[in-house]
Amino acid sequence: MISSVRGTVAAIALDHAVIEVGGVGLAVRATPGTLATLRRGDQARLATTLIVREDSLTLFGFASDDARELFELVQSVTGFGAKIALALLAVLEPDQLRRALAAGDTTTLTRAPGVGKRSAERLVLELKDKVGGTAVAAPAGVAPLTGGSVLAWRDQLVDALVGLGFTAKQAEDATATVAGETEDPAVRDGDVGVLLRRALGLLGRSR
Repeated sequence: MISSVRGTVAAIALDHAVIEVGGVGLAVRATPGTLATLRRGDQARLATTLIVREDSLTLFGFASDDARELFELVQSVTGFGAKIALALLAVLEPDQLRRALAAGDTTTLTRAPGVGKRSAERLVLELKDKVGGTAVAAPAGVAPLTGGSVLAWRDQLVDALVGLGFTAKQAEDATATVAGETEDPAVRDGDVGVLLRRALGLLGRSR
């Protein structure tokens, strides 16, 4: 098992980054929030897990060991694969996911794409006693994508998109579009994880 990678960030795409390790470029799938912490040409370390299938080898990367452990834990539940596990971590920070599971908060869990009420209930049933509700500190050097004032989260969102390789204008236009949905709870709460996914969806369709 490849438990971590450290190397130069060679490229960043919408759903993965290429980390060059010993002259080999490794494609590492990651959430938008994790990708937003990377910069081309910089050194980076990601906690990783390798999923082996008959026809593929897929490496998934995370900003912390805790996120990787949750990714693997979610997949221990029957019917939950890497796609849904990654979606949960794209929408929720590790400490938020742990609290939701521990508290039986199915409403929060259903914010992740592909997770319905019954799926959320199954996750709670099987994982409630396996997680703690205590917040886990973010790794040093990684700024968590959290809410706050409208100005604060808009700046965070623009910076994250620019870090993923989009131009400042593209980032600002996508952020303005997302911010215009003033009745959306994610906009009111400044849920940058959710808003970043929406902005990436807009930019992906515009290409």
